[in-house]
Amino acid sequence: MDTEAMNTEQTQAAGTLPSEEQVLEALKVVKDPEIPVNVVDLGLIYGVDVQEGGQVEITMTLTSVGCPVQDLIRADAEMAVGRLDGVSGVNVEFVWTPPWGPDKMTEDGKRQMRMFGFNV
Repeated sequence: MDTEAMNTEQTQAAGTLPSEEQVLEALKVVKDPEIPVNVVDLGLIYGVDVQEGGQVEITMTLTSVGCPVQDLIRADAEMAVGRLDGVSGVNVEFVWTPPWGPDKMTEDGKRQMRMFGFNV
């Protein structure tokens, strides 16, 4: 393939990359099974990086270290974001610093928690 054709393909691919907002919206279908609120409103998403070529890197945490549903949440996040147009791959990295706390939740997340009887 010649250089011009490769550049055209890259330009076309770049035009279809999802925005950070689209990735966050897709992640709203991912819920911690132990808490009835999505990972975005829980404040578990620390970063989203959409790279050239469609690779999406997600940095997130969980409500506690050693969370037994870590693999399930990772798989759900990868599947949800992987469905977006232009995504070629998804990598979820869990970090523990800074630690999660209720102060990281969105107002909508706090409202949802209160609806389920949690005091936040």
